[in-house]
Amino acid sequence: MEIIKTELEGVVIIEPRIFKDARGYFFESFSQKEFDEKVMPIQFVQDNESKSVYGVMRGLHYQRMPYTQSKLVRCVKGAVLDVAVDIRRGSPTFGKHIAVELTEENHRMLFIPRGFAHGFAVLSDEAIFQYKCDNFYAPQADAGIQLLDEALDIDWRIPMEQAILSEKDTKQPLLSEMALDFDINDKLY
Repeated sequence: MEIIKTELEGVVIIEPRIFKDARGYFFESFSQKEFDEKVMPIQFVQDNESKSVYGVMRGLHYQRMPYTQSKLVRCVKGAVLDVAVDIRRGSPTFGKHIAVELTEENHRMLFIPRGFAHGFAVLSDEAIFQYKCDNFYAPQADAGIQLLDEALDIDWRIPMEQAILSEKDTKQPLLSEMALDFDINDKLY
């Protein structure tokens, strides 16, 4: 697998080696050994999958300490715009984001470490999205920031009249209003 660093420290794009022939294709979607060597040592404990239609926007979610999560995400059907936002107080990239298109054709994955909020928008008619987490879901620690916060300046590539958001996501605080759960010096792993 090839690791592509982003402007957000620790957030990386992963491109697997794909072997194609007349029968189709094959690729190793995850190797613990290779991930530990090339990205960081980690133990994933939970896999999740969601199915969404065009215009669905989910996020920007994270879990508060001590239940923080790192995520390894990919789109196995369709296409999504995947976004990570740095929410580590004191970070030189605090409030900055990266956006990566993940599709069933490009097979790219995005690793989002602890200390970042995560969300995505569905760009295709339908998308099936999978993610591995290194900590279990803890509803009491569920948190987020408003994905339409103008201060974040995220182009979700979905016309607002076609956007589909949950009530929960529309009520999340703006970045400037959120409790700062993470500090750049926190030991998150």
